[in-house]
Amino acid sequence: MTAPQTHTAPEEATNGPIPPLVHGDRLTRAEFERRYDAMPHLKKAELIEGVVYITPPVRCEAHAGPHADLIGWLGMYGAFTHGVEAGASAHVRLGACSMPQPDAILRIRPERGGRARISADDYVEGGPELVAEVAASSIRFDTGLKLQMYQRYDVQEYIVWRVPDNQIDWFVPRGGQFARLTPDAAGMYRSEVFPGLWLDAAAMVRRDLGRVLSVLQQGLASPEHAAFVARLGQAAG
Repeated sequence: MTAPQTHTAPEEATNGPIPPLVHGDRLTRAEFERRYDAMPHLKKAELIEGVVYITPPVRCEAHAGPHADLIGWLGMYGAFTHGVEAGASAHVRLGACSMPQPDAILRIRPERGGRARISADDYVEGGPELVAEVAASSIRFDTGLKLQMYQRYDVQEYIVWRVPDNQIDWFVPRGGQFARLTPDAAGMYRSEVFPGLWLDAAAMVRRDLGRVLSVLQQGLASPEHAAFVARLGQAAG
């Protein structure tokens, strides 16, 4: 994704005509939402640190297929971890000037101790515990400006699947900054926030979802995952 030439767009009176979203406009989150709601045909647009980004059409093997695999992996974890939910392509309200639409999120429900909330109008508010992006043409964007934004709003884990590079980066906070999580001796990533969320990154990038889910099943059967589920149950108390 190329960086837009930004310019400040006037924020129209609420009783006047609603202008369209334009790539590069600088808007508040409230105005972004107002314009987005008036454009039901628009598939994906984000507000990142006050700037509008409109995503080009999605390609199949570069994005849609990997996106489906990512959701399958996170969805299975959520299905076997009561109190945790996965989501796909939901807009997330972050402060007054950001509203990204990450490819996937994994969050702990607020009644189980999670920090992100679902608003009365059904948006995620606040940083989910885990955010994941599939990056094809947007690698610099997802590992640059977006990473800084998610770090700023205290997202605890951030995954970027760099499809052209056949690589997955898993970021965790270290000393106030995101740093890459180190795989274990077997080359597996193990989430620090979601015990039992294990990932064979090599299998994921070669699109071997069977292997990915097999490794995840091992994580779901671990004592760490059982203890986590028990803690979530106690939090609901």
